[in-house]
Amino acid sequence: METVLAKIVADKAIWVEARKAQQPLASFQNQVVPSSRRFYSALQGARTAFILECKKASPSKGVIREDFDPAKIAEIYKHHASAISVLTDEKYFHGSFDFLPVVSAIAPQPILCKDFIIDPYQIYLARFYQADACLLMLSVLDDEQYRQLAAVAHSLEMGVLTEVSNEEELERAIALEAKVVGINNRDLRDLSIDLNRTRQLAPRLGAGVTVISESGINTYAQVRELSHFANGFLIGSALMEYPDLNAAVLRVLLGENKVCGLTRSEDAQAAYQAGAVYGGLIFVDTSPRAVSDEQAQVVINAAPGLRYVGVFRNAPVDDVVARAQRLGLAAVQLHGTEDQQYVNALRAALPADVQIWKALSVARSLPARDYQHVDKYLFDNGQGGSGERFDWSLLAGQRLDNVLLAGGLGADNCVEAARAGCAGLDFNSGVEREPGIKDADKLASVFRTLRAY
Repeated sequence: METVLAKIVADKAIWVEARKAQQPLASFQNQVVPSSRRFYSALQGARTAFILECKKASPSKGVIREDFDPAKIAEIYKHHASAISVLTDEKYFHGSFDFLPVVSAIAPQPILCKDFIIDPYQIYLARFYQADACLLMLSVLDDEQYRQLAAVAHSLEMGVLTEVSNEEELERAIALEAKVVGINNRDLRDLSIDLNRTRQLAPRLGAGVTVISESGINTYAQVRELSHFANGFLIGSALMEYPDLNAAVLRVLLGENKVCGLTRSEDAQAAYQAGAVYGGLIFVDTSPRAVSDEQAQVVINAAPGLRYVGVFRNAPVDDVVARAQRLGLAAVQLHGTEDQQYVNALRAALPADVQIWKALSVARSLPARDYQHVDKYLFDNGQGGSGERFDWSLLAGQRLDNVLLAGGLGADNCVEAARAGCAGLDFNSGVEREPGIKDADKLASVFRTLRAY
């Protein structure tokens, strides 16, 4: 067993003995009732499963989420998760068994107790606190210990997530007939991440085994690609480190998608309900989708959960800054011939938390992404809103984690667009009835299609 892990497990043995003295099994065992939430079946089905995790801290990152409130987290996760994982290790992850009933009371999904389990006592304790499944790590347990602990869990109708991190543990999991195998992409010796571990190990597991890829998953592009190897994903840190948790979940499950050209309250609400992260407000007078500040404020008030992006073309810097401040924009998107000097002046004047995005027109080759102070780029065909697409094969092999793809996107081609690997997609004319009037059915259809994996 590796050093970091060996230390954690040694400390866990001490914790277990102390907890047994404080809360003996005899004091609560007769109150432990079998689970009625089915962990194994929750992870099965046509769609990729997501185990979303409540995690305040980790040994590799320290405190990840200062404002850690399990109830608020569960309130968001319950709309997206197949199951919810709760860290209960106190010393290294700042977890607690007290978090389990809080999450269980809010979310109807099975709750996984994520801990370094080495003693049957911990499983009874987890179930007493309303966990429906537990993690058993083959890097920590020998076969006999695993069999004993899995039997206790199954006697309480709890599921088991069996974690492996190398080939030897994978072979053991197969021999032990584990139903759900979590492949940890993190190397427990040096805490490094290698997503190839899922690609290499998953094909070795039989058809009846549910494969969960764990650690290092933080983008929609990764999820789409690895969903060919895994039935589901366990995601924690990548969500916990974002203050806006709902947007963080959508980023991973659907992508950082934007619905642009919003002019009506009901369209903003439809975009938010469908799963968009960003809403675009166009402040270019010549656009059929242009809005006044007053219209924009009405739209924002109708769906405050969206992050709003103001679209400008060669506007005076002062005007852009004033609008961004007045409307509380998350980003400003530049659609004209704004040069580096303009961007520098804008960056100096904008609030630090407002991003700058630059739209670039793609013709026969990809333009350079070499602006300083530009946070994201938008690749489009022409001036935007044209409904035409450029040659997406130009995107092959490029790093696109700071790019949104635009141009003629709708339900018929959004999956092909998503496969290009951009951070997100920018929808406009493809989800409209007429310019500036979105179609709620088209919006819902696009996001349903993006989640059909």
